[in-house]
Amino acid sequence: MRNVILITIAAFLFVSCGQNQSEPPTESVESASTDIITLTPDQYKAANIGIGKIERKAIGTMLHVNGMLDVPPQNLVTISAPMGGFVKSTKLLQGMKVKKGELLVSLENQEYIQLQQDYLDNKSKLEYLESEYQRQQELAKENVNSQKTVQQAKSQFQSAQAIVKGLEAKLGMINISPGSLTQDNIRSTIHLYAPLNGYVTVVNVNIGQFVNAADVIFKIVNLEHLHAELQVFERDIHTLKIGQKVTFKLANENNNRTATVHLIGKEISPERTVRVHCHLDKEDENLLPGMYITASIESETADAEVLPADAVVSFEGDDFVFVQETNNKFKMTKVKTGKSAGEYVAVEFPEGYDKASPVVTRGAFNLLGMLKNTQDE
Repeated sequence: MRNVILITIAAFLFVSCGQNQSEPPTESVESASTDIITLTPDQYKAANIGIGKIERKAIGTMLHVNGMLDVPPQNLVTISAPMGGFVKSTKLLQGMKVKKGELLVSLENQEYIQLQQDYLDNKSKLEYLESEYQRQQELAKENVNSQKTVQQAKSQFQSAQAIVKGLEAKLGMINISPGSLTQDNIRSTIHLYAPLNGYVTVVNVNIGQFVNAADVIFKIVNLEHLHAELQVFERDIHTLKIGQKVTFKLANENNNRTATVHLIGKEISPERTVRVHCHLDKEDENLLPGMYITASIESETADAEVLPADAVVSFEGDDFVFVQETNNKFKMTKVKTGKSAGEYVAVEFPEGYDKASPVVTRGAFNLLGMLKNTQDE
């Protein structure tokens, strides 16, 4: 009997010792199911959690297109010589900034001298023919000459007048003022000036080179009204309207820029696209014509239930949000996502969900990591 009592006591002590040697509870995340997570105060703080609720906002369909930056025709100027000549002097280089009226290039040619001589010669003849015409008119009043003589004088005067006007126009094209031209200031050099403020983009000449009237000497671009030219496929044109918002960015750029649809083209290109002209909301001197851009046009808009994009996490091909059940208890809930605009995305919750429930709007990714790590353990 004594032996039986000793065996019983030994067995009781063995069981007790086994219980005392079990691992103490840790302060890890507790999970009662595969989609619920409970945090300790320290874990809650470390997860940087923010709480919000479903909002209702107007959200649109985003149309993703490509395009490039450009300037209107009046802001891109090609400089050519009205008359051919040799380049006497120029200081322009590509990238230089010029102001309207600034000297661009000086040209030299014997034809400039001949044009000025022709003008002065015909102007002198015009003065004589004008006085002769007036004299013949006076004689006609006294019946001293015939009407035919008056008509001949008038014809010669008007012909000379037309020649002088034409020569004045030619002189004006090469920036020589006819009014100030005399026999004492005939010159062989003309000057070309900048017609607008801008930057030099093309320089095709050097000192001593002869340029013809059709040759491109310089190109100057004004960047004050840079715009975006987007290429939109014809199937999507019906979704566009004047005034729609556009977000775009340059290649290898992370920051989004904004613009507004200003004009929609009326011609379909061979690639089945239509040009859409957009005005930039903010101009930037660092932007240049010809830069390639990717853009998103916010087309049709409609009211939808939305959450911040950071509230939605993806796992194994599905989208989820974390709904707050108590202060430190969250349930991972499957949702369907829809259109997105800016920082918000449209969400659709399961049937019967209380839309007034608080949702994790910041730190959802951290909660997903904690939940899945707990399940793995």
